[in-house]
Amino acid sequence: MKAWWREISGLVLPAVCGGCGAPRTQLCAACAHVLHGRTARRARPVPEPAGLPVVHAAAAYTDSVRAVILAHKERGALGLARPLGVALAGAVRAAAAFSAGPPGGPLCLVPVPSAPSAVRARGQDATRRIALAAAGELRRTGTAAKVLPVLRQRRRMADQAGLTARQRLANAAGALEVRAGGARLLAGGRTVLVDDLMTTGATLVEAARALSAVTEPGPQWHERPSAAVVAVPPLSFELNRN
Repeated sequence: MKAWWREISGLVLPAVCGGCGAPRTQLCAACAHVLHGRTARRARPVPEPAGLPVVHAAAAYTDSVRAVILAHKERGALGLARPLGVALAGAVRAAAAFSAGPPGGPLCLVPVPSAPSAVRARGQDATRRIALAAAGELRRTGTAAKVLPVLRQRRRMADQAGLTARQRLANAAGALEVRAGGARLLAGGRTVLVDDLMTTGATLVEAARALSAVTEPGPQWHERPSAAVVAVPPLSFELNRN
């Protein structure tokens, strides 16, 4: 019922910009430019955890970008999935050069799974929705892409809020696994992990570990899948300006 009401309300209620609150638009031109108007860049958290895949991000997690992500994830502004997907698609394109898998294969976007309790509370899987929008944008612009939600939580993780980077790594370690048959679905494609936000990188480290545990890369494969996210804290871009 909650998901159904959000879908309907998104069509009939007056829209305001999810980034700045400007009236009569779901996302104004200025906020859209901040979200997906720049070239995606390599990002590394500080400190950078061991095992982190190569990560590219579309935007810095500040001001309007933060507001758009939270409006989509926490307040059910489902119409924002498309511009968030456009942003993620740009990061996926940049990450594709570092992706695990045979060159020339289709892009396999693997969403980092949300906790089942969070999905129930929000009435949607926000990351999966953005990933689907990103895959659609990639296909629209001529790149073969599909979403494969092959990861799942094998145990419950504590809320990451308030944890240090080291505590987040410990909290995420061993928490994810690949669903039965998931490795077969990924065969022949270029794997890119996707998420809306990276902070310390702990969840991406665990997601990459879980995927690598069930794949046997050949000589043409990279060690780990690459990753693409919509946004990272500004400091994650500071080390990569050159």
